[in-house]
Amino acid sequence: MSGESPATRAALALGLTALILAAVILVLGDAAYMWIKAAHVVAIISWMAGMLYLPRLFIYHCDAKPGSEFSETLKVMEARLLQVIINPAMVFSWVLGLWLAWHGNFLSAGWFHAKLMFVILLSGFHGYLSASVRRFAGDANTVPVGRWRLLNEVPALLMILIVVLVIVKPF
Repeated sequence: MSGESPATRAALALGLTALILAAVILVLGDAAYMWIKAAHVVAIISWMAGMLYLPRLFIYHCDAKPGSEFSETLKVMEARLLQVIINPAMVFSWVLGLWLAWHGNFLSAGWFHAKLMFVILLSGFHGYLSASVRRFAGDANTVPVGRWRLLNEVPALLMILIVVLVIVKPF
């Protein structure tokens, strides 16, 4: 297993976790809700950690000379962060979150619609960061460091809005 790529190891871990969660649902039935909720929170924390860190790596990468050892190290870090943490965590966040929304009868709630909109925006930003990883890998970044400093705040802002909606449920 040590010779497999990080993406393969992440896919195996994702599959194993999915099997464990399916077993929890089958064994516990309705009592699985809190376990799924806990797994959802862990997935969200993992997704957000990566989403907050990746733009920071891009800021450092903007200052690295293309082809330098530092630039090449950042390329590896960015790709692994995306493949091993951010992508699987986003998938789990979505799958578990939709199951929780369905099981908790939140699909018609106004706060849930607003939250869903912000999660879709966060997912779109995730896609933008994924494309940026590919651009940095090809030494083709065109986004200036100052813009990356601003973009670095997007996940935090969306996270705050999502958390407020989930906890306060203002409408």
